[in-house]
Amino acid sequence: MQLKNYLADFLDYLEIERNRSKQTVRNYDFYLRRFLDFVHNPRPDQISSDTVRRYRLWLNRFTDKFGNELNKSTQNYHLIALRSFLKYLAKRDIKTLTAEKIELAKLPMRQVQFLEGSDLERLLAAPGIDADDENPDIISFRDKAILELFFSTGLRVSELANLKRKDVNLKRDEFGIRGKGGKLRVVFLSNQARFWLEKYLAKRDDASDALFVRHDRASGYKDFEALTPRSIERLVIKYAIAAGIPKNITPHTLRHSFATDLLLNGADIRAVQEMLGHSSITTTQIYTHITNKGLKEIHKKFHYHKN
Repeated sequence: MQLKNYLADFLDYLEIERNRSKQTVRNYDFYLRRFLDFVHNPRPDQISSDTVRRYRLWLNRFTDKFGNELNKSTQNYHLIALRSFLKYLAKRDIKTLTAEKIELAKLPMRQVQFLEGSDLERLLAAPGIDADDENPDIISFRDKAILELFFSTGLRVSELANLKRKDVNLKRDEFGIRGKGGKLRVVFLSNQARFWLEKYLAKRDDASDALFVRHDRASGYKDFEALTPRSIERLVIKYAIAAGIPKNITPHTLRHSFATDLLLNGADIRAVQEMLGHSSITTTQIYTHITNKGLKEIHKKFHYHKN
């Protein structure tokens, strides 16, 4: 059979047996159809190392109608999807190229942007509300709770947007979250995050089960749709600008800040990996070059010159 005949079964396998998200399945479908178009849908046993070499060259030289090229990480996503597909075929005893023969392009170390010190304090204070404030504007309470929750838990924006009221245990200061690939982990509430969540929820008089909802002034605060990831991103950007922070701040910046703060204060990298929900320690290691306190001491000890 031609390679395309196995694609639908592979995508079902990803969704059902591997518990991949619908977005991941859609991405794999797109990447693999692009490969099938390039190779003109051969039989599995016709895929060779040379086929992959030519495909990699094509990806590297690809430009869309606007003249945009594919960056190296996007090219790797195409190859990761292909490797996964080939592994699936091998698992079904279908003769094809060994997936391990496909190497990914080496990528430069990611630049991690995080906040600390006064920048972080200004962002968290940007909603303009303090502990004794009885401001009737529920939006200030909501937004303060969101910012504190991001920094307390390291949640991804999609994870925070999908939270339900019943998900968060304010008495135990911890709750379970199902992240990428259905991976379950536990996250913890700081005193500040719990305090502002309680304040916000005490002002809610709606029946929505979403933890964070829209409070539209124009509708008299009667719009109780759950906040979307995009609306939360806009919220964080708005407060970063209001705080006068000259960086491109996103919810992921707060996730980086959460991890960096833990590591700078002596947390074990394996524990941080668990709290972030990373499947591989390699992903968490992007922080180590920033947080290795010992490097500065080594530099002082061995690279000190008197004037």
